[in-house]
Amino acid sequence: MPEERDLEAGLETDPQAKPVADAKSGPGTALEGKTLLLVDGSSYLYRAYHAMPDLRGPDGAPTGALYGIINMLRRMRKEVTAEYSACVFDAKGKTFRDDWYPQYKANRPSMPEDLSRQIEPIHVAVRALGWPLLMIDRVEADDVIGTLAREAERHGMNVIVSTGDKDLAQLVSDHVTLINTMTNETLDRDGVLAKFGVPPERIVDYLSLIGDTVDNVPGVEKCGPKTAVKWLTQFETLDGIVAHADEIKGAVGDNLRRALDFLPLARKLVTVDVGCDLTAHIESIEASLASREEARDELRDVFTRHGFKTWLREVETQEAIEGPGAGETPAPVFAGERHYDTVQTWEQFDPWLAKIDAAELTAFDTETTSLDPMTAELVGLSISVEPGRAAYIPVAHRGPDAPLQLPRDEVLAKLKPWLESAARKKVGQHLKYDEQVLANYGIAMDGVEHDTLLQSYVLESHRSHDMDSLALRHLGLKTIKYEDVAGKGAQQIGFDEVALEQAAAYAAEDADITLQLHHALYPQVKAEAGLEFVYRDIELPTARVLRKMERNGVLIDAAKLQQQSNEIAVRLVELEKGAYELAGGEFNLGSPKQIGQIFFEKLQLPVIKKTPSGAPSTDEEVLQKLAEDYPLPKLLLEHRGLSKLKSTYTDKLPRMVNARTGRVHTNYAQAVAVTGRLASNDPNLQNIPVRTGEGRRIREAFIAPPGHKLVSADYSQIELRIMAHISDDEALRRSFAQGEDIHRATAAEVFGVTPIEVSSDQRRIAKVINFGLIYGMSSFGLASNLGITRDAAKLYIDRYFARYPGVARYMDDTRASAKQKGYVETVFGRRLWLPEINGGNGPRRQAAERAAINAPMQGTAADLIKLSMIAVQKWIDESGIGTRMIMQVHDELILEVPDEELSGVRERLPELMCGVASLKVPLVAEVGAGANWEEAH
Repeated sequence: MPEERDLEAGLETDPQAKPVADAKSGPGTALEGKTLLLVDGSSYLYRAYHAMPDLRGPDGAPTGALYGIINMLRRMRKEVTAEYSACVFDAKGKTFRDDWYPQYKANRPSMPEDLSRQIEPIHVAVRALGWPLLMIDRVEADDVIGTLAREAERHGMNVIVSTGDKDLAQLVSDHVTLINTMTNETLDRDGVLAKFGVPPERIVDYLSLIGDTVDNVPGVEKCGPKTAVKWLTQFETLDGIVAHADEIKGAVGDNLRRALDFLPLARKLVTVDVGCDLTAHIESIEASLASREEARDELRDVFTRHGFKTWLREVETQEAIEGPGAGETPAPVFAGERHYDTVQTWEQFDPWLAKIDAAELTAFDTETTSLDPMTAELVGLSISVEPGRAAYIPVAHRGPDAPLQLPRDEVLAKLKPWLESAARKKVGQHLKYDEQVLANYGIAMDGVEHDTLLQSYVLESHRSHDMDSLALRHLGLKTIKYEDVAGKGAQQIGFDEVALEQAAAYAAEDADITLQLHHALYPQVKAEAGLEFVYRDIELPTARVLRKMERNGVLIDAAKLQQQSNEIAVRLVELEKGAYELAGGEFNLGSPKQIGQIFFEKLQLPVIKKTPSGAPSTDEEVLQKLAEDYPLPKLLLEHRGLSKLKSTYTDKLPRMVNARTGRVHTNYAQAVAVTGRLASNDPNLQNIPVRTGEGRRIREAFIAPPGHKLVSADYSQIELRIMAHISDDEALRRSFAQGEDIHRATAAEVFGVTPIEVSSDQRRIAKVINFGLIYGMSSFGLASNLGITRDAAKLYIDRYFARYPGVARYMDDTRASAKQKGYVETVFGRRLWLPEINGGNGPRRQAAERAAINAPMQGTAADLIKLSMIAVQKWIDESGIGTRMIMQVHDELILEVPDEELSGVRERLPELMCGVASLKVPLVAEVGAGANWEEAH
């Protein structure tokens, strides 16, 4: 047991402590100059648990923390050269510090069950990876690490400690360095001083003053890091501060004096004990901690049991595939120093041009003045051809201290042959944006071979895909964020105003990290045939089509929209007056609080549901329900709908017309919806309502130019057809094959009548059932939707499944498969992840189960419309016709067609759209044409 030390004891190793190593491992032996790598496993446990998604193994057991720890240890082996190593964990139960202070760590919550279930598998995996594992009863991991570090120093070794625990900064010396794999931070003596404001020798004093809330060690109340550094700078040590406590004024001085009695214990609690007796556990550093080979058989068992498929393949084939499989995080591919150039002269430019011209693959990125690619101006370009090396070429930084930089036009002229060459392969992060920016300067970029945004999206659609997140998740690197160089909020400056040194570091890193991400992500994509097809044959070519569509834009009738806006404004005033009359006085129609008071206090309307705070809700769902019986909620719904139309479309669209093109240019985002569907924004063209007259009138303002027509082509009942295909239900397939009215056919099956006997009401019910069930609707939801009892709804559903047993079987099999795998798949192999299918609370898990039913249909529909876009654009390009694709909305394509090409386009479109895939039921595409979108649709 460590002996009690007073405040003057400092950080010296206890001279009475028994050494870890035996006599033959003393100074001057083979250990001198070698490196010992110590991983603080306990500090990474929670971080791995919270950083990873809710991964599950084949048996449904949680695996996120296990995966994170394995990945981190594998990465450490690649990044750090060390002859000796150990992974150290806290043991269960109390430690010697609990004897000193019973409240030690008393405020820590118990370990989450999903994490505790992973502890034993983690220990098994650590040993299988070849890491000596240390876990000493009644001794914390920090103390084991501290003792080993000091003992290694005594033998002339260098020590690297991988940890996220600030307390271990007290161990740093000329031979002990800390690294943090999560933040890519390295702390030597200068690093500790820069980060904490005090040297390693004063970290214990520093911690004693500020306390440790995680370990429940109180310091001096209201004494934060700045105050602690100020006092230690003034009085040098904690002893000096104590000796001059009476001289420190103010409330914080009073707090210090009140803490004097506890400070000796506080210091003892935060001091890492570097003299623990570990001889019962370690015979010698040389014998016990020598780096070992991975145990291939044990690893195979670990990877098989927990579902790490790509790691398993790596073991079985002995191939060095970087990182884990789809949806999992690979190890980084580069661990050396970075070298970034700032290209400001032609003498610097020409060698880099030669490099990219000779490279097999170049990472490319632009820095601009705006996120709107149609108006963005180029500020600089960055390139990288090998991990760790990149260059930034500034071309339009400005300001009073504008740096020396090459002329933009001349740089682009020299780069244009390379940029437009299909043979010069390029990779980027969201290259569609960069292509649009270059198009502003007359450059048609070609040779886009890879896009890391799309690689991430294909692998893990349910997660974030921005570069900062990807770098941290897949490379373990913390990148420079845009706000770090340009500021935040109202104080943010344009990139063209950022100081060149900062701009170059940020921009060059973007290119470097993009290349590293490609090397980490693409092997995972290639490892799965289905994912390779989705990436190569769907997402990458779709991006090229979207670039053209966005560039084409759509023509709008601004005068018509202005007229509609004026008419809506008049109607809104009428609705306000009507609302005031019904409410018995004026109120704010946009205030949930005031609406709630009128509804539930004044008018005594029934409470449908409550908010999390317990107040009656007035959300859209509540208004819809109340509107069935009461006039005021119905009126408010109309007011809300019209207000949204006015602000979002009739007022806004005319202002979004590009001054140069005279058209509106939306942005289609590929990597947003987990189902693969595209998202439209700035403006959002996919949310214009089609069930209201006002919404349809807005579509009338999307017009064809003179001599042209708009053509609309969309798939008919596409999700129901996909259901028939993937469920392989004989009755459904027969109905579609015979060209029957599917809702009438379903009604005939459910109600036991002939198709000709089906009433309009029965067909309506069948339609709700058809579409409801593919969205996982329950009997409760069906009853609510149809306004019938739950028993009646259950009867309808039971009849439906009796007539369509293939659908019931598909739903059961899909739920089971989703729970086992954590994802479902489209017909084409796209993975649709469901993180909460085995976790989360009841309602969220049920929602994930419903999504599991519908996602394959939505996702397959998304794949089909993308394949259609690719096929149609290819036909347009090869035919040399003047037709242009201008919009994609849900299952619909909208084209702008010269009058003389209309007949050919109307004939060819259905053939192209229905020919992109062969399903078990026929695909049907319906085509319309008109002077505006509504007329064409």
